[in-house]
Amino acid sequence: MSDLSVFPIERRWPAQHPDRIQLYSLNTPNGVKVSIMLEETGLSYEAHLVDIGNDESHLPEFVALNPNGKIPAIIDPHGPGGKPLGLFESGAILMYLAEKSGQFLPADMAQRWETIQWVFFQMASIGPMFGQVGFFHKYAGREYEDKRPLARYVNESKRLLGVLDERLAGRTWIMGDEYTIADIATLGWVNNLITWYDARELVEYDRFKHVDAWLQRGLARPAVQRGLKIPSR
Repeated sequence: MSDLSVFPIERRWPAQHPDRIQLYSLNTPNGVKVSIMLEETGLSYEAHLVDIGNDESHLPEFVALNPNGKIPAIIDPHGPGGKPLGLFESGAILMYLAEKSGQFLPADMAQRWETIQWVFFQMASIGPMFGQVGFFHKYAGREYEDKRPLARYVNESKRLLGVLDERLAGRTWIMGDEYTIADIATLGWVNNLITWYDARELVEYDRFKHVDAWLQRGLARPAVQRGLKIPSR
């Protein structure tokens, strides 16, 4: 059995099953990327709820694993060389779990790098822009008198949805017929934009028919439905 006691996070969120991947997260758009991936791959894991609303991701025990103080993070007790490995950043975790499981990342090198570029598209563009729409439309930013920031992020989100819509024209998934970590990275963000952020009309979502068809295909996957709820409050 792996000894995880070297990780300070164990003091706050002790593992009941230390032989499994330990997931420290909440079911936010970034958090569900990893829970969906774990559900899709079938890798054994144990989920720990990190309540970001109570600032738990900035507790010393969590920051010892992720200095950036953001969810999600994992510890794999059976990492490279059989040694425990701690990881943060959802995109990096997706790539690691894809390598570990041999799933959802094409073996062909050209297809592999094309998949990774779409993961980076989500990380660098979809996530930050949609998140700002959420802040300025639903959270504290909606009280700001100056509406120019909201307009800027709404317009950029429309543009990004257009990029994704064009990519999905004639494709089942972002990479074509193969469901990959590019889809897993992006599904939660698009779903959150039109549900939790209540921005469907704001971003004129219904114009993007290919995106919506793709989202519905993704939401129909049982692993996605499970992952969207893990770990929930």
